[in-house]
Amino acid sequence: MTDSVVHFTKMHGAGNDYIYVDATRYHIPDPEATAIAWSDRHKGIGSDGLVLIGVPDPDVADFSMRIFNADGSEALMCGNASRCVGKYVYEKGLTRLRQIRLLTASGVKMLCLTVDDNDIVTSVKVDMGIMPLTNQELYIPDGPTIPEGTFVDAGCPHYVIFTDDILSVDLAAVGPALEHHPRFPKRCNIDFAQVTPQGIRMRVWERGSGITMACGTGACSTLVAAHATGRSPRKAKIIMDGGEVEVELRQDTGHVWFEGADIAIAFEGDVMLTK
Repeated sequence: MTDSVVHFTKMHGAGNDYIYVDATRYHIPDPEATAIAWSDRHKGIGSDGLVLIGVPDPDVADFSMRIFNADGSEALMCGNASRCVGKYVYEKGLTRLRQIRLLTASGVKMLCLTVDDNDIVTSVKVDMGIMPLTNQELYIPDGPTIPEGTFVDAGCPHYVIFTDDILSVDLAAVGPALEHHPRFPKRCNIDFAQVTPQGIRMRVWERGSGITMACGTGACSTLVAAHATGRSPRKAKIIMDGGEVEVELRQDTGHVWFEGADIAIAFEGDVMLTK
């Protein structure tokens, strides 16, 4: 058994924090176990998960992203991680492109970077593509009926439930029950949302990570569900525990775009990787 040193960058988008590693420089042989160990907020670095940044076939995309949740499961897509990857690859000098094709497990996403005079990425807008939806009512076995929600395919599954009092929702109890509901054989992200004069307030239980401060795919799913049910126009501010983003459902293409300025590097460091 040997040890190697891996340089990591801890970043967050609206408080949705991940550990980012340049996979072209460092090989992580067991990313599932590594994500569990490093994400531990008491014994590890602490995060919602691990993101590995790679370079795919240039005919396909400019960069690639693999995401592993805090429980080690691999996620299909993460909007906030996509924004952070855009900032990472530009500010680390890996590219001078300001429009970046990012390959994810749910397809190629386009990142549009806003860069200031000091070459700092101040905002990243993401084209999330088309998000199909369906309405369904869920029942928790031996539990209360859950109000009808909207299932949105945001590259990863989301179930959006609207409420008149979002702060009264016991997310720690309802979230895991719905994540593992029999109707979701592959589990599901759970979003609770409330329409307010300031925007749409959202709280999220993420599949594989639990309660998080923000969720980009959840914010997009919330806007899609709100518009489909007549609660919102095509563009709205989504307010989460860790910050807010602007989400727009484009009328011409049907694509969902979202943008936020609150992406940042929290800290960097080196960690021993046992292999």
